[in-house]
Amino acid sequence: MTKLLLSLHVIVAIVAVGPVTVAASVFPRTAREAFAAPADPAPRAALRTLHRITRVYALLALLVPTFGFATAAAMGVLGDVWLNVSIVLTALAGGILLGLVLPLQERTLRELDGGDQPPDSARLAMTAGLFNILWATVTVLMIVRPGSTTGA
Repeated sequence: MTKLLLSLHVIVAIVAVGPVTVAASVFPRTAREAFAAPADPAPRAALRTLHRITRVYALLALLVPTFGFATAAAMGVLGDVWLNVSIVLTALAGGILLGLVLPLQERTLRELDGGDQPPDSARLAMTAGLFNILWATVTVLMIVRPGSTTGA
């Protein structure tokens, strides 16, 4: 059962978190393009698609910690420090995604529709980058598992 849970955890992490990290990373550059060429519909359409990918896959990404907790319980590592650090970092990444990345994307789309000033693309890029760094750190912790006695 542990191998099945771990497999599901990894598959969902790849399938759900991967698209979110890419879409969130590409969004700021596409926003700059959309504001630079307001008559061109292509960057606008791409921006809406990137936001939709970020939003939908963020919901799917909720399955990652769900399968992660089940896997950790099956492995008997719920009290391990590396796992607890990973849980905190995952919560921070989720908070950044829900509290900063998605709202900034939504604000950018509203400003684009309203013809307002271009968004702060540096802030968009920074929040997406921070989200990505947190997920990369969690991934390393999941592989290295410092102090683990499970033989990795």
